[in-house]
Parts: sequence; C-alpha cells; structure tokens
Amino acid sequence: MILIAAVWITLLLGLGGVALDRVLDETLTASFDEQLANNLNAMINSAELDEVGEVRLLRPLGDQRFAEPYSGLYWQISGKGQTPFPSRSLWDRQLGPPPAGRDCRQPCKYEAKIFSGEPLRIIGRSVRLPGARTPLYFQVAQSSRDLDAQRVRTRSILFWSLSVLGLGLIAMAALQSTYGLAPLRRVSDAIAAIRSGRAKRVAAQFPVEVAPLVGEINELLDHGEAQAEAARRHAGNLAHALKTPMSIMLGEARGRDDALARTIETQVQVMRRHVDHQLARARAAGRRAASSARTPVWPAVEAIVRTVERLHSGRVTIDLAGDRTAAFRGERQDLEEMVGNLVENAAIHGGGRVFITIAVVDDMVEVQVEDDGRGIPEAMRSRLFERGERLDTDKPGTGLGLAIVRDVAELYGGRVSLHSSEDLGGLLVTISLPKAV
Repeated sequence: MILIAAVWITLLLGLGGVALDRVLDETLTASFDEQLANNLNAMINSAELDEVGEVRLLRPLGDQRFAEPYSGLYWQISGKGQTPFPSRSLWDRQLGPPPAGRDCRQPCKYEAKIFSGEPLRIIGRSVRLPGARTPLYFQVAQSSRDLDAQRVRTRSILFWSLSVLGLGLIAMAALQSTYGLAPLRRVSDAIAAIRSGRAKRVAAQFPVEVAPLVGEINELLDHGEAQAEAARRHAGNLAHALKTPMSIMLGEARGRDDALARTIETQVQVMRRHVDHQLARARAAGRRAASSARTPVWPAVEAIVRTVERLHSGRVTIDLAGDRTAAFRGERQDLEEMVGNLVENAAIHGGGRVFITIAVVDDMVEVQVEDDGRGIPEAMRSRLFERGERLDTDKPGTGLGLAIVRDVAELYGGRVSLHSSEDLGGLLVTISLPKAV
C-alpha cells in the first residue's frame, strides 16, 4: 500500500509539476514580452521624421538601460534606404532585420543569437510614419538571460516545493497505512499465539472495522473445537461399543479348541489392535484441536525413565542428556505416550542400555532414543510403522507402538525417523515435535 501510494503520488506530482512548469514558463515569457511591447509602443509613439527625413525620438524611453552600453536592453529603428537609428546601449552593434518570411505589420516576437554569448528576445513591428515613403522597422530587444534565470529560479522553487509536498504525502500515507493496518497485525499476532499454544482465543479489543473479523475467527475456533470434540466422542463411543462384543467373542473362542475358534481369536485380536490404535489417535486428535498447552520435555521424559526402570528393574540402564529447557507445544499426556512407547520398545528389544537425548533444532524439539540391540536393517524399517507389524515376535507387544507414535506426532506437525545408533549399535529413533515459545 505504501509503495502504491508512493508511486501514485510521485506520478501525479510529476505530471502536475510538468504542467505547472509550462504554465509558469508561459506566464514569465508573456510578462517579459509585455515589457518589451510596452517599450516598443512607447518608442513608436515618440518617433517622427525630422526636416531631412531622418527618424528621431521626441522623448527618450524611460528605462535607463537604453542609455548604458551593452546593458542588455536595446532598441533600433531601421528601414529601406535609412541608416539604422540605434539606442546608445547598442554602442557599435546593430540588430538584424526581421526573420525572413515574417510579416511584422503586427508585432513579431522571436529569439535571436546576433551577439556572441548574449541570446536576445526581440519584438519588432513595421510602421509607416507620417511623411515617410517606406515603412520603418521598430525593434526592442532584451537579453534572455534574465528570463532564463527567472525560469531556473521558478523551476527550482517548484521542484523543491513539490518534493517536500510529495515526501509529506508519502509519509502521511505510510503513517496512515501503518496505523490503519496495525489492528490486522495484532490479529495476526493473536492467531500466532493461538497456534503456538500461548492463547486460546483472540481476546484483545479491536476497532469496529476489525471487530467482525475477530468475532468470526473466534466463532471458527469454537466450531472447530466442537467438531473435534464430537468426532473424538463418536470415535470413543464406537471403540467402547465394539470392545464388549469383541471381548465376548474372544472369551468364547478361547473356550474352544478348534480351527474356527483359533481363526476367530486371531481376527478379534486384529480388530482390537485397530480399535486401540484408532481410539488413541482420536484422543490425541481431540486434545490437539483444543490444546494450547506448553509442556516442558525434560520432566516428562525423566518421569518416563523412572517408570521404565522400575518395570525393568536391574535389567535396563537408561541415560538421559540434552537440553533441560526445551518445551513441547502440546499436551503432556501425548508426549508421554509417544516417548514412553519409544523408551519401552528400546528397553524390551535392546540389550539393556538406552540413551535418550533432548535437543532443540530450529523450531522443533527432538527426542532421540537409541538402544544397544541388534538394530533393524534399513530395508525393513518402514514396516515398523505399519499397524500391527512386529519384527520380533518373541517379545511381548501388540505392534501398535511406532504406528501410534507416528500418527500422534503427525497430528502435531511432527515426524518420526529411524536410523542406526553410532554409539550403542542398535536402533536410533528420532521424534521431532513443534517447539513451544
């Protein structure tokens, strides 16, 4: 807006300046010519022929410069068969004849460069005096350097005046745009605060022009929360409604020993894994939609370490290092579920040592969990993110851990990646989550 205003103001002032310069130039030239015309008329009115037919002036012209040699203001009377009658200011010089092809029975105005270094503005007229056989040509000339100096001075004043005016208008447009758009910047900051978890609503006072926008944003947030809550509630209701008949079917199948019962038990287990996975995902999605939480990472991970060490007492050693001030933009329960799955997997499938590192990289918080187990070949790592997929069937588990971790992380705009641990030789799992401000 400021750039458009600056371009538009510059364009308009430029065009206006050119037009005004032409008007002022024409006005100065007309005023200059008027003075010459007045002198020409005074000269014609005071001219007459003497007894021998020579032209003379009955009274001198009023401007003293006509009597000063090379003063820049001259007059001359000339005619066919007449010796030119010049002003004293011409001294030893003469003004030339009128331009070829010009009929000067009416005043002729033109510029000439008769004298070196002194451009002239001339007005001339052919007049037949009483008793004269031929017309006489009356001329008044003045150096145009004075006119040029007036033009330069006028243009300078015009340029600086319009420049100051333009700068003032651009500054006012900039102030108006800055002040006028300030509420929108405040709205943007408020939305950023909501996205970063520092606020839940756009609650500040705004001008009446922006207040409807703020109201619509808050209504949209309320609508989104209501939809997320409804979806989470429906998913939870569906999951719980399915659990009871699945438990009955599983109990009945376990009470029989035949192929059909084993098939039913296997499929019910698959169904239960899917239900558990979707229920966990729905809970995380609901919390994410309504969340403006800020969770310190170190205390949450430290609590997970204590819990896992108690569960695997004497069999697992877990080391924790890294940034103690890092904070996750989300719910602590979701952070504990994600990191807890990773640490539990490392404790179960590793060789007894787990190393956890917390770091802040740009606008993300990274939690790295590595173990001293056998590791996983790179070609098989992508299978770990498939629901129910397990590469080690000798150890307990449902195969939902990494799938849930990935889904919840993606709900928060994060990601999970698998690598080989350089220090411990096992698997290195890195989870990247958005950093809280």
